[in-house]
Amino acid sequence: MATKGQRIGYIRVSSEDQNPERQLEGEVLDRVFIEWATGKDTQRPKLQEMLAYAREGDTVVVHSMDRLARNAEDLQRLVRLLTGQGIAVVFRKEHLTFIGQDSPISQMMLTVLGAVAQFERDLIRERQREGIALAKQRGVYRGRRRKLAPCQVTDLVRRAGSGESKSALAREFGVSRETLYQTLRQHVSTTTGPG
Repeated sequence: MATKGQRIGYIRVSSEDQNPERQLEGEVLDRVFIEWATGKDTQRPKLQEMLAYAREGDTVVVHSMDRLARNAEDLQRLVRLLTGQGIAVVFRKEHLTFIGQDSPISQMMLTVLGAVAQFERDLIRERQREGIALAKQRGVYRGRRRKLAPCQVTDLVRRAGSGESKSALAREFGVSRETLYQTLRQHVSTTTGPG
């Protein structure tokens, strides 16, 4: 059970190339929840776990608004949910803190910044789609290549399971640690099934 006044970190990374440690680097935190998922909705396991864990008097620290939610509506709902329980919410990148007794200006900032972040993501996705379409027309788009062959995955899972250093394995297989952990997670989810 959480004790009063904890600082809780929430980190969401949506691709294997992102480094979760960088998001809240330098923050002194009592507990950290790391999510490897897109932010398309709020039904994310670690987010739900963090929401259930946080108590009145705690502070939830997030790198930026878009790490907590992908649209302004979800962002406002989550911030109101937390602050309504007496939990402060800090967004490092935007230098904003919400405590539940926020002024109308603070609420407007939350709405505007959340909408701007959503607009920027939509523009990036549109540019990616256009770039892929042009590459396909020119015949140079091949899609994303797999990082590890199936036989390498089998070997990696076996060796990691026997206790070999994950950092050493990542170096040996020529992949990032994020890719290694994602591969191990995918293997566990495919072998254990939904349930």
